Amino acid sequence: MRRILILCLLIAVGTAHGSEGYRLERVEPANWWVGMKYNQVELLVYGQGISDLHPSIHYPGVSIQQVARVENANYLFVTLNIAANAKPGKFFIHFSNESDEKIVWEYYLLAREKGSAERQGFSPKDMIYLITPDRFANGNSRNDSLPELAEKADRMDKNGRHGGDIAGMIQHLDYLAGLGVTQIWPNPLTENNQPSYSYHGYATTNLYQIDARYGSNEDFKTFVTKARAKGIGVIKDIVVNHIGSEHWWMKDLPSRDWLNYPDQYRETNHRRTVIQDPYAAPEDKALFVDGWFVPTMPDLNQRNPHLARYLIQNSIWWVEYAGLSGIREDTYGYADEKFLSDWAKAIMDEYPNFNIVGEEWSSNPAVVAHWLRGKQNPSGHLPYMPSMMDFPIHEALRIALEEQEGWDTGLVKLYETLANDFIYPDPFNLVIFPENHDTSRIYSYLHDDIDLFKSAMIYMATMRGIPQLYYGSEVLLSSPRHRDDGAIRSDMPGGWSGDKKNAFTGKGLTNAERDAQDFIRTLFRWRKSADVIHHGKLQHFAPQDGTYVYFRYLDNRAVMVAINKNKQEKTLDLKRFNALLADKQFARDVISGKAVDIKVPLVLSPKQSLVIELK
Repeated sequence: MRRILILCLLIAVGTAHGSEGYRLERVEPANWWVGMKYNQVELLVYGQGISDLHPSIHYPGVSIQQVARVENANYLFVTLNIAANAKPGKFFIHFSNESDEKIVWEYYLLAREKGSAERQGFSPKDMIYLITPDRFANGNSRNDSLPELAEKADRMDKNGRHGGDIAGMIQHLDYLAGLGVTQIWPNPLTENNQPSYSYHGYATTNLYQIDARYGSNEDFKTFVTKARAKGIGVIKDIVVNHIGSEHWWMKDLPSRDWLNYPDQYRETNHRRTVIQDPYAAPEDKALFVDGWFVPTMPDLNQRNPHLARYLIQNSIWWVEYAGLSGIREDTYGYADEKFLSDWAKAIMDEYPNFNIVGEEWSSNPAVVAHWLRGKQNPSGHLPYMPSMMDFPIHEALRIALEEQEGWDTGLVKLYETLANDFIYPDPFNLVIFPENHDTSRIYSYLHDDIDLFKSAMIYMATMRGIPQLYYGSEVLLSSPRHRDDGAIRSDMPGGWSGDKKNAFTGKGLTNAERDAQDFIRTLFRWRKSADVIHHGKLQHFAPQDGTYVYFRYLDNRAVMVAINKNKQEKTLDLKRFNALLADKQFARDVISGKAVDIKVPLVLSPKQSLVIELK
């Protein structure tokens, strides 16, 4: 909320805005906290003709370190130094001209929550549940369409807004906890006041404001608090590469270099290998980083130091304000390389146990690994990202389950992709996923084959890394096999009053949908307490005759996973795995709960996958 007191009306003489006087409209971030490692905060101050004003502060422990002016007279950048002895409280920033007339802005330093710096980020213990909020559940129909926001709700338009919101997610936290979910990643909830196609959230128009059609900033904070009470963390989807064309900056940019290609739209070439390619042409690299995705997503120039600090502070602000357990960074790699390191380092310095996952949409492990903390890059690039989305495994899993078995096809694709893990500093912290909001639904990709779908889910639950599922997977939400965003992001059954099907209660679900939901619930509730999956080592055996076996093991415990892709029954001679089975006295099928005799060959039914707990 803007808090401003105009003590004296200033009439600016000799300026372009003199006839209207000064008008201070924004100070961002609107508050900070005491006791932060990031204690030099640069305020973006915006208002008509304010650049010739001089700020001052009189508050113990807070001083102005620097004031910067840019080419646009409507901006000031004021750096506050917040000393270690500063106390929480309210103070005033006085903006004065030479006549000592003042505009006064009320600013707040807040106390941090206990243990904030030590907060635990998401980890291999977790299952992440990705939600497209507009399509999950409509908990408050009064905010579906609002006069101050351009696009109105139209549930008949698959590419329009449907009315899902924060209240809807809160209402179904018990359902998610019961499913085995321990982290929720919603697609961006920040304001997206684009005239159309705004529901996805990736064209932000206000980086400090939750979109009112979802709720308020306070509602988001409440959502995080209530989720935490259910044992669920919240991961915020953040975009530092671009904004929406209706962002308030676009009406009055601070400087020409705030954007890349500010005068003429140039689309990125999407050639992500240019970052690591020792032979890449500089022109190709520049176009990849500086080009825009689409005309409605202006590309930000993070080489501008004021913008870089703004984006870093914005991310830290949301973590501290809302109590987040993670960040998912969109379109990682498209932003400036040095900035990305600075951004990740600043967040991880503030929260050493936190986690951030980046999106680098490449099936090449070398491209993904380039960004990971601890990676020694020939280019000298020093990365600080603790996690990345594992697109190589994502693609390999789909291909492995869908294509016919052969010497170099089928399950061997998955086996050999996993063999590339030597390239990652910490492959166990990668996020693995069968689908997301940009891909076809895994059930549909596998030709509605429930057995192969279950194999994919078993792989997600037991493979190294942090599994991420997409909302509705558990009730077999479908889509075309090609990309069709509106269909991929279809409404969750039961999220709207009057829905004939209800995934949350089970009403109207088919037998297949109920079976899939029960299967995922059983699998991921088991995973929730399976230390051998959270911390165990991994050993896999080369696929043979359409079967693939791997083990997770820790101390005297192990989990055996056996995948049979064949349409025929297969028998596994367990002597091959004797090194991991010889000392085990107990074996149990995790899904059925039945005992398994590991002293005799293991019979797998057609297209059956098993998870066997061993002790």
